[in-house]
Amino acid sequence: MPVVLRRGGAQDGRFLRDMLHHAYYWRERVPGSLTSRYVRGWGRAGDTAVIALESGFPVGAAWFRLFRAEEPGYGYVGEGTPELAIAVVPSKRGHGIGDELLKALLEKARDGGFARLSLSVEPGNPARKLYERHGFEVVDQGAEAWTMVASIAPTTD
Repeated sequence: MPVVLRRGGAQDGRFLRDMLHHAYYWRERVPGSLTSRYVRGWGRAGDTAVIALESGFPVGAAWFRLFRAEEPGYGYVGEGTPELAIAVVPSKRGHGIGDELLKALLEKARDGGFARLSLSVEPGNPARKLYERHGFEVVDQGAEAWTMVASIAPTTD
């Protein structure tokens, strides 16, 4: 079944919250306190999301938002660098949906004039390979999570 991507909006806050659970608790760990920052008050300036639909039902999402130094996310590297989150429902993983979502989100970031994107990932998370394929490199290796950054070069025609 083909997957359709559409731009995420304010109406997707609840779904993004569900996807955040999949992104940050891929091994069903106990939630931490910073996670609500990725979706709380969704729709503020700079918030950008892409939703994957299959047969009209959402099956994945990728989004980014800017954080302030006094309220950073897990993969915070600076106020001008959005941090991304991405997740695909477990039954749809391994079918290229994450790849399509990440490609679309990187394009939106370029179009938005951002020079780079950051993220946080646990070293054992299989999604790390996806991030590396899209140019993300480790800039900080914490004991439980790594911060990765991708430089986003504008496309030239």
